[in-house]
Amino acid sequence: MSTEKTTTDQTPPPAVEQAIDPRLLVREEGFKGYWTEFKRKLRGGELGSLPVIIGLIIIWAIFGVKGTNFLTADNISAVLYYMCGIGTLAIGLVFVLLLGEIDLAVGSVSGLAAAIFAVLSVSHGVNIWLAAVLTLITGIAIGSLHGWIFAKIGVPAFVVTLAGFLGWQGLMLWILGSTGTINLPDTGVIHLLGGNSFFMGGDIAGGYILAIVATVAVALSQLNEQRRRRAAKVLFRPTSEIALRTALVAVVSFLAAYVLNQSKGVPNVLVLFLILLIVCDFVLRRTSYGRKVFAVGGNIEASRRAGISVPMIRISVYAISGFFAALGGLIIAAQISSANQGGSDPNNLMLAIASAVIGGTSLFGGRGRVWSALLGVLVIQSIKTGLDNLGLQLSIQYMITGAVLLAAVIIDSLSRQTQKSSGRA
Repeated sequence: MSTEKTTTDQTPPPAVEQAIDPRLLVREEGFKGYWTEFKRKLRGGELGSLPVIIGLIIIWAIFGVKGTNFLTADNISAVLYYMCGIGTLAIGLVFVLLLGEIDLAVGSVSGLAAAIFAVLSVSHGVNIWLAAVLTLITGIAIGSLHGWIFAKIGVPAFVVTLAGFLGWQGLMLWILGSTGTINLPDTGVIHLLGGNSFFMGGDIAGGYILAIVATVAVALSQLNEQRRRRAAKVLFRPTSEIALRTALVAVVSFLAAYVLNQSKGVPNVLVLFLILLIVCDFVLRRTSYGRKVFAVGGNIEASRRAGISVPMIRISVYAISGFFAALGGLIIAAQISSANQGGSDPNNLMLAIASAVIGGTSLFGGRGRVWSALLGVLVIQSIKTGLDNLGLQLSIQYMITGAVLLAAVIIDSLSRQTQKSSGRA
């Protein structure tokens, strides 16, 4: 019986060229690497907030050279103050839009919230802070109801919230009664959110204290993240980048503090709005709940298979939207010192949606940041204030705002197509 000796080829296989993570090149090449990464993202359609930042610079430049006093401290302070009401509505809408859904009821819910607060605190003498808490709970309950009908019964969110838009507006009119207006005293929560309330009473030190806190918080947060990622032996930002980011935050913060101090100081409602943005950004980017929201918005079926409760995410997102709608209603009521039929103005809904979309949140779901609400509403309020200063009719304002919204959606659509063609979507 013969046996054959088997031999194995000892020649090593040819080396396989491994793809290099572009982020590694960024870290190795320093600022040159960041520029290369920036160009790569542009070619791939990952525009981020770049279009809205460029648009905002152009808008401010146009109104600034028109000689309308647009860049004065008082005018900039007014822009930052009046953007907070619509901006708060937009924060809640960002959560909904991340699922690829819509909430058409936020305008009516905000008006209803103001009416409920006014009736409780003024007509029935309920403690003003208790009335505010009950109002916010009502907003959460209404949002949860919308989400439950959508997630459990299967009625499209568009239909559910459209019905809410009509129904809650009718309830608001019924609550306000024949007069249609309830004036609010400048006390308690209304004073806190109103135009006569400033951080540290408008003391010039207040704005600079906030700027210092913001700068230190950003630096410590990024250094802590660098430490954790270094310990885990994964990619981390170099100290030079952290220093640059911190410097940029410092410049913006101290410049804003200086400008606002030239007027009356930093409005309390602006501080609250920024705190809400920071908290919501942390929730979306740093918690498992936030990752689940992005997952459901990106791919529902994959989320189900991963064990995510899609109905609960949907219900919770609409509850969050209801909360911010109610809070936005209180802010708007504080700005006009009354709860009236204009509280559920459909334009508030349209402007809130426009703010979230213009700021960079995708209508197709799964992409966006809560800071979109800030950037978008800043664009919207800048356009409105600038056109008011020019004395243009309301019709012109609507047409220009609509054109800006359409441009934002077109950019978003083109960006998605570019990412698909480059294999990144």
